[in-house]
Amino acid sequence: MSDRKYGQRGYMESDREPQRRKPQSKPQDREGPRSPKMMAFGETSKCASCGAKVPPNINVDSSCPNCKADLHCCRQCTYFDPGARFECRKPIAARIVNKQARNTCELFAARIVVERETSSGPPTDARQAFANLFKK
Repeated sequence: MSDRKYGQRGYMESDREPQRRKPQSKPQDREGPRSPKMMAFGETSKCASCGAKVPPNINVDSSCPNCKADLHCCRQCTYFDPGARFECRKPIAARIVNKQARNTCELFAARIVVERETSSGPPTDARQAFANLFKK
């Protein structure tokens, strides 16, 4: 340590002995076993209208099993972007007016969502759901 009154940076810095930086270690990869309390992540495909899980292989005539909405539409596509030209990140020749209706776009790729996989199902009643919040 120094016998100076002020130890802030910049105060008589030329007289100060150089401080060595600690080498930064690389963050460890998450491969290998996880701790039992850490939740896993999974990739799923969801309906853009109701949010229900749908199969990831979507055909032109596919529809949601829950709300019967068309799945081969612009809103269900990976490249859908409301801020882009024609609301698509891929270069398309003509604008598709109805983004929720079925179309035959060749550039369609089903949107995949990464979410946490939880082991518990939906709660049976409100009191049980509240109790589950504070359970250790």
